[in-house]
Amino acid sequence: MEDHLDLLQHSVRHLKVSRDPSLRAVWVEFKYDDRPCFTSDLLEDVWAVQRSIRQTVLSDHHQSQSDRLLFQVLASTDSRAFSLGGDLTYFIQLIEAGDRDGLRKYAKTCIDIQYATATHYGTPFTTIALVEGEALGGGFEAALSAHLLIAEPQARFGFPEISFGMFPGMGALSLLARRVAPATARKLIMDHRIYTAAELYELGIVDVLSEKGKGREATADYMRRHIGLVTGLQGFQAAVDRVYPLEYDEFTDVVELWVESAMHLNERNKRLMEYFARAQLSRGNSPDKHPGTSTYQFGSN
Repeated sequence: MEDHLDLLQHSVRHLKVSRDPSLRAVWVEFKYDDRPCFTSDLLEDVWAVQRSIRQTVLSDHHQSQSDRLLFQVLASTDSRAFSLGGDLTYFIQLIEAGDRDGLRKYAKTCIDIQYATATHYGTPFTTIALVEGEALGGGFEAALSAHLLIAEPQARFGFPEISFGMFPGMGALSLLARRVAPATARKLIMDHRIYTAAELYELGIVDVLSEKGKGREATADYMRRHIGLVTGLQGFQAAVDRVYPLEYDEFTDVVELWVESAMHLNERNKRLMEYFARAQLSRGNSPDKHPGTSTYQFGSN
Protein backbone atom coordinates (compact mmCIF):
# COMPACT_ATOMS: atom_id res chain seq x y z
CA MET A 1 0.00 0.00 0.00
CA GLU A 2 2.77 2.43 0.86
CA ASP A 3 4.44 2.10 -2.54
CA HIS A 4 1.08 2.48 -4.26
CA LEU A 5 0.31 5.61 -2.25
CA ASP A 6 3.68 7.02 -3.25
CA LEU A 7 2.63 6.52 -6.86
CA LEU A 8 -0.72 8.19 -6.19
CA GLN A 9 1.01 11.22 -4.72
CA HIS A 10 2.73 11.80 -8.04
CA SER A 11 -0.22 10.95 -10.28
CA VAL A 12 -3.01 13.11 -8.84
CA ARG A 13 -2.69 16.86 -9.23
CA HIS A 14 -5.57 18.03 -7.07
CA LEU A 15 -5.02 15.90 -3.98
CA LYS A 16 -2.34 15.32 -1.41
CA VAL A 17 -2.34 11.63 -0.50
CA SER A 18 -0.22 10.39 2.38
CA ARG A 19 -0.09 7.45 4.73
CA ASP A 20 0.52 7.38 8.47
CA PRO A 21 1.60 3.79 9.21
CA SER A 22 1.66 4.37 12.96
CA LEU A 23 -2.06 5.22 12.90
CA ARG A 24 -2.88 2.84 10.03
CA ALA A 25 -4.45 5.77 8.26
CA VAL A 26 -4.47 7.40 4.84
CA TRP A 27 -4.96 11.16 4.50
CA VAL A 28 -6.64 12.54 1.37
CA GLU A 29 -6.44 16.34 1.19
CA PHE A 30 -7.89 18.68 -1.40
CA LYS A 31 -5.37 20.91 -3.19
CA TYR A 32 -6.88 23.94 -4.92
CA ASP A 33 -5.23 25.88 -7.72
CA ASP A 34 -7.66 28.78 -7.46
CA ARG A 35 -11.34 28.23 -6.66
CA PRO A 36 -11.76 25.96 -3.59
CA CYS A 37 -14.64 24.02 -5.10
CA PHE A 38 -15.27 20.62 -6.68
CA THR A 39 -14.15 20.99 -10.27
CA SER A 40 -14.54 18.00 -12.56
CA ASP A 41 -10.76 17.45 -12.52
CA LEU A 42 -10.67 17.35 -8.72
CA LEU A 43 -13.61 14.93 -8.61
CA GLU A 44 -11.86 12.62 -11.08
CA ASP A 45 -8.80 12.57 -8.82
CA VAL A 46 -10.89 11.83 -5.74
CA TRP A 47 -12.67 8.99 -7.51
CA ALA A 48 -9.38 7.50 -8.72
CA VAL A 49 -7.88 7.63 -5.22
CA GLN A 50 -11.01 6.14 -3.71
CA ARG A 51 -10.86 3.19 -6.09
CA SER A 52 -7.25 2.55 -5.10
CA ILE A 53 -8.00 2.78 -1.39
CA ARG A 54 -11.03 0.53 -1.76
CA GLN A 55 -9.03 -2.11 -3.60
CA THR A 56 -6.36 -2.01 -0.91
CA VAL A 57 -8.63 -2.17 2.13
CA LEU A 58 -10.72 -4.97 0.62
CA SER A 59 -7.63 -7.01 -0.24
CA ASP A 60 -6.01 -6.46 3.16
CA HIS A 61 -9.24 -7.33 4.96
CA HIS A 62 -9.74 -10.57 3.05
CA GLN A 63 -6.13 -11.52 3.70
CA SER A 64 -6.42 -10.57 7.38
CA GLN A 65 -3.39 -8.29 7.19
CA SER A 66 -2.29 -7.37 10.71
CA ASP A 67 -1.32 -3.84 9.67
CA ARG A 68 -4.23 -3.16 7.33
CA LEU A 69 -5.55 0.37 6.91
CA LEU A 70 -8.23 1.28 9.43
CA PHE A 71 -8.90 4.98 8.76
CA GLN A 72 -9.26 7.49 5.94
CA VAL A 73 -9.16 11.23 6.69
CA LEU A 74 -10.62 13.69 4.19
CA ALA A 75 -9.30 17.23 4.68
CA SER A 76 -7.97 20.26 2.79
CA THR A 77 -4.48 21.67 2.45
CA ASP A 78 -6.13 25.12 2.70
CA SER A 79 -7.13 25.59 6.33
CA ARG A 80 -9.53 28.38 5.29
CA ALA A 81 -11.64 26.21 3.03
CA PHE A 82 -12.55 22.55 3.21
CA SER A 83 -14.68 23.07 0.08
CA LEU A 84 -17.09 25.73 -1.17
CA GLY A 85 -19.09 23.03 -2.94
CA GLY A 86 -20.01 22.37 -6.54
CA ASP A 87 -18.48 24.14 -9.52
CA LEU A 88 -21.16 26.79 -10.03
CA THR A 89 -19.42 28.30 -13.05
CA TYR A 90 -19.58 24.92 -14.74
CA PHE A 91 -23.21 24.44 -13.69
CA ILE A 92 -24.15 27.74 -15.33
CA GLN A 93 -22.46 26.70 -18.58
CA LEU A 94 -24.34 23.39 -18.62
CA ILE A 95 -27.67 25.01 -17.77
CA GLU A 96 -27.29 27.65 -20.49
CA ALA A 97 -26.46 24.89 -22.98
CA GLY A 98 -29.47 22.82 -21.86
CA ASP A 99 -27.07 19.96 -21.09
CA ARG A 100 -28.97 17.64 -18.75
CA ASP A 101 -26.55 14.80 -19.39
CA GLY A 102 -23.59 16.95 -18.36
CA LEU A 103 -25.27 17.93 -15.09
CA ARG A 104 -26.27 14.32 -14.47
CA LYS A 105 -22.73 13.04 -15.12
CA TYR A 106 -21.22 15.58 -12.72
CA ALA A 107 -23.77 14.77 -10.03
CA LYS A 108 -23.33 11.02 -10.45
CA THR A 109 -19.59 11.34 -9.84
CA CYS A 110 -20.38 13.27 -6.65
CA ILE A 111 -22.84 10.71 -5.30
CA ASP A 112 -20.53 7.83 -6.20
CA ILE A 113 -17.86 9.49 -4.05
CA GLN A 114 -20.25 10.30 -1.19
CA TYR A 115 -21.79 6.84 -1.20
CA ALA A 116 -18.42 5.08 -1.22
CA THR A 117 -17.31 7.17 1.76
CA ALA A 118 -20.54 6.69 3.70
CA THR A 119 -20.56 2.93 3.14
CA HIS A 120 -16.82 2.60 3.96
CA TYR A 121 -16.06 0.81 0.68
CA GLY A 122 -18.13 -2.19 1.74
CA THR A 123 -15.56 -3.34 4.30
CA PRO A 124 -14.76 -2.70 7.98
CA PHE A 125 -13.13 0.74 7.69
CA THR A 126 -13.66 4.18 9.23
CA THR A 127 -13.91 7.42 7.25
CA ILE A 128 -13.24 10.79 8.92
CA ALA A 129 -13.72 14.37 7.71
CA LEU A 130 -11.62 17.15 9.23
CA VAL A 131 -13.00 20.66 8.60
CA GLU A 132 -10.80 23.61 9.55
CA GLY A 133 -12.48 26.33 7.48
CA GLU A 134 -15.58 26.60 5.29
CA ALA A 135 -17.62 23.58 4.19
CA LEU A 136 -20.49 24.84 2.07
CA GLY A 137 -22.94 23.15 -0.25
CA GLY A 138 -21.29 20.07 -1.72
CA GLY A 139 -18.41 20.59 0.70
CA PHE A 140 -20.82 20.17 3.61
CA GLU A 141 -22.22 17.05 1.91
CA ALA A 142 -18.71 15.61 1.55
CA ALA A 143 -18.05 16.17 5.25
CA LEU A 144 -21.39 14.60 6.18
CA SER A 145 -20.58 11.46 4.19
CA ALA A 146 -17.80 10.51 6.63
CA HIS A 147 -18.53 8.41 9.69
CA LEU A 148 -16.90 11.00 11.94
CA LEU A 149 -16.88 14.77 11.48
CA ILE A 150 -14.15 16.66 13.34
CA ALA A 151 -14.14 20.46 13.18
CA GLU A 152 -12.19 23.39 14.55
CA PRO A 153 -14.22 26.20 16.18
CA GLN A 154 -13.72 28.65 13.29
CA ALA A 155 -15.19 26.17 10.78
CA ARG A 156 -18.41 27.22 9.06
CA PHE A 157 -21.09 25.07 7.43
CA GLY A 158 -24.15 25.76 5.32
CA PHE A 159 -26.15 25.14 2.16
CA PRO A 160 -26.34 28.22 -0.12
CA GLU A 161 -28.29 26.45 -2.87
CA ILE A 162 -31.78 27.53 -1.81
CA SER A 163 -30.65 31.16 -2.19
CA PHE A 164 -30.58 30.72 -5.96
CA GLY A 165 -33.54 28.41 -6.37
CA MET A 166 -31.72 25.10 -6.04
CA PHE A 167 -31.20 22.55 -3.27
CA PRO A 168 -28.24 20.34 -2.28
CA GLY A 169 -28.87 17.24 -4.39
CA MET A 170 -25.83 15.03 -3.88
CA GLY A 171 -26.78 13.31 -0.64
CA ALA A 172 -27.43 16.12 1.87
CA LEU A 173 -30.88 15.01 2.99
CA SER A 174 -30.01 11.31 3.11
CA LEU A 175 -26.82 11.94 5.06
CA LEU A 176 -28.34 14.46 7.47
CA ALA A 177 -31.22 12.06 8.18
CA ARG A 178 -28.66 9.67 9.68
CA ARG A 179 -27.61 12.32 12.20
CA VAL A 180 -30.61 14.48 13.07
CA ALA A 181 -34.41 14.48 13.01
CA PRO A 182 -36.08 15.12 9.63
CA ALA A 183 -37.35 18.55 10.71
CA THR A 184 -33.84 19.61 11.69
CA ALA A 185 -32.44 18.31 8.41
CA ARG A 186 -35.00 20.35 6.46
CA LYS A 187 -34.18 23.45 8.50
CA LEU A 188 -30.45 23.11 7.89
CA ILE A 189 -31.07 22.98 4.14
CA MET A 190 -33.77 25.63 3.87
CA ASP A 191 -33.04 28.38 6.38
CA HIS A 192 -30.30 30.34 4.53
CA ARG A 193 -27.97 30.18 7.52
CA ILE A 194 -24.30 29.56 8.03
CA TYR A 195 -23.73 27.44 11.11
CA THR A 196 -20.73 27.45 13.38
CA ALA A 197 -18.96 24.24 14.32
CA ALA A 198 -20.13 24.73 17.90
CA GLU A 199 -23.79 24.92 16.80
CA LEU A 200 -23.47 21.72 14.79
CA TYR A 201 -21.67 20.05 17.67
CA GLU A 202 -24.70 20.80 19.88
CA LEU A 203 -26.94 19.25 17.21
CA GLY A 204 -24.80 16.11 17.07
CA ILE A 205 -23.64 16.70 13.49
CA VAL A 206 -20.06 17.56 14.42
CA ASP A 207 -18.73 14.65 16.47
CA VAL A 208 -15.52 16.19 17.79
CA LEU A 209 -14.99 19.93 18.35
CA SER A 210 -11.29 20.58 18.67
CA GLU A 211 -9.44 23.64 19.87
CA LYS A 212 -8.48 26.19 17.23
CA GLY A 213 -5.44 25.00 15.31
CA LYS A 214 -5.66 21.56 16.94
CA GLY A 215 -7.90 19.74 14.45
CA ARG A 216 -5.18 17.54 13.03
CA GLU A 217 -3.94 16.72 16.50
CA ALA A 218 -7.51 15.84 17.57
CA THR A 219 -7.93 13.63 14.50
CA ALA A 220 -4.69 11.76 15.21
CA ASP A 221 -5.68 11.41 18.87
CA TYR A 222 -9.06 9.92 17.92
CA MET A 223 -7.44 7.34 15.65
CA ARG A 224 -4.77 6.53 18.21
CA ARG A 225 -7.38 5.93 20.92
CA HIS A 226 -9.56 3.76 18.69
CA ILE A 227 -6.97 1.46 17.12
CA GLY A 228 -7.36 -0.88 20.08
CA LEU A 229 -11.15 -0.52 19.99
CA VAL A 230 -11.54 -1.07 16.28
CA THR A 231 -13.64 -4.23 16.59
CA GLY A 232 -16.32 -2.41 18.54
CA LEU A 233 -16.04 0.71 16.37
CA GLN A 234 -16.50 -1.18 13.14
CA GLY A 235 -19.20 -3.40 14.63
CA PHE A 236 -21.14 -0.29 15.60
CA GLN A 237 -20.74 1.11 12.07
CA ALA A 238 -22.20 -2.13 10.73
CA ALA A 239 -25.11 -1.72 13.14
CA VAL A 240 -25.70 1.82 11.89
CA ASP A 241 -25.72 0.50 8.33
CA ARG A 242 -28.38 -2.03 9.31
CA VAL A 243 -30.60 0.35 11.27
CA TYR A 244 -30.16 3.40 9.01
CA PRO A 245 -29.40 1.93 5.58
CA LEU A 246 -28.33 4.17 2.72
CA GLU A 247 -29.85 3.24 -0.63
CA TYR A 248 -27.88 4.20 -3.73
CA ASP A 249 -31.12 4.45 -5.72
CA GLU A 250 -32.27 7.12 -3.28
CA PHE A 251 -29.20 9.18 -4.17
CA THR A 252 -29.77 8.78 -7.92
CA ASP A 253 -33.48 9.62 -7.67
CA VAL A 254 -32.69 12.85 -5.84
CA VAL A 255 -30.06 13.71 -8.47
CA GLU A 256 -32.76 13.53 -11.15
CA LEU A 257 -34.85 16.00 -9.16
CA TRP A 258 -31.77 18.22 -8.82
CA VAL A 259 -31.09 18.15 -12.57
CA GLU A 260 -34.69 19.09 -13.39
CA SER A 261 -34.61 21.93 -10.86
CA ALA A 262 -31.44 23.26 -12.46
CA MET A 263 -32.95 23.15 -15.94
CA HIS A 264 -35.96 25.17 -14.81
CA LEU A 265 -34.16 28.02 -13.07
CA ASN A 266 -35.51 31.42 -14.02
CA GLU A 267 -33.27 34.28 -15.12
CA ARG A 268 -33.19 35.88 -11.69
CA ASN A 269 -32.03 32.64 -10.08
CA LYS A 270 -29.37 32.19 -12.75
CA ARG A 271 -28.06 35.67 -11.97
CA LEU A 272 -27.98 34.77 -8.27
CA MET A 273 -26.07 31.58 -9.08
CA GLU A 274 -23.59 33.73 -11.01
CA TYR A 275 -23.19 35.88 -7.90
CA PHE A 276 -22.32 32.81 -5.84
CA ALA A 277 -19.98 31.59 -8.58
CA ARG A 278 -18.13 34.92 -8.40
CA ALA A 279 -17.95 34.50 -4.63
CA GLN A 280 -16.22 31.15 -5.12
CA LEU A 281 -13.69 32.79 -7.43
CA SER A 282 -13.20 35.73 -5.07
CA ARG A 283 -12.62 33.37 -2.17
CA GLY A 284 -9.95 31.55 -4.13
CA ASN A 285 -8.21 34.82 -4.97
CA SER A 286 -8.32 36.26 -1.43
CA PRO A 287 -5.65 34.51 0.65
CA ASP A 288 -5.95 37.01 3.49
CA LYS A 289 -9.68 36.59 4.00
CA HIS A 290 -10.48 36.16 7.68
CA PRO A 291 -11.36 32.48 8.27
CA GLY A 292 -14.27 33.35 10.54
CA THR A 293 -16.10 35.23 7.77
CA SER A 294 -18.11 33.31 5.24
CA THR A 295 -17.66 33.69 1.50
CA TYR A 296 -21.42 33.53 1.01
CA GLN A 297 -23.82 35.97 2.62
CA PHE A 298 -26.96 33.85 2.88
CA GLY A 299 -30.33 35.42 2.40
CA SER A 300 -28.92 38.79 1.38
CA ASN A 301 -30.19 38.77 -2.17
